[in-house]
Amino acid sequence: MTSVGDRAPAPGDDQAQSAVSKLWHITLSVSGAEAPLTEVRRGLEQLAHDHPFLLTSRYANDHAEIRYWEEARDLHDAAAVALRLWGEHRATAQLPPWTIVGLEVIDRQTYHQRLAEGYGPPPAARVGVHPF
Repeated sequence: MTSVGDRAPAPGDDQAQSAVSKLWHITLSVSGAEAPLTEVRRGLEQLAHDHPFLLTSRYANDHAEIRYWEEARDLHDAAAVALRLWGEHRATAQLPPWTIVGLEVIDRQTYHQRLAEGYGPPPAARVGVHPF
């Protein structure tokens, strides 16, 4: 059984190639002025509630990391969505006014290869919002 991200278009089929989407593992890092931990946690929990695709968030009073899977046509599209996530949901989730300080976007194959080789990010086993 294959998923949309695994399906390969027929050779020479440019329309099919542009329509195929893949899964991308996103790690978005944000930081800024200190905020009360309870407010940071509540904001990240609201973001996770509004967008259940979020795997895990880790936070401290001056920074946070959000990890999730995004379906997109290519890396550029996945990165563009990720770069908008914090700003677009800052008001609705009442997130701290922090800025994005890091972004990693890797495809599913690279993610799993890193894990298999023992040097990738730790698997997001504990889904949810957790302190660092």
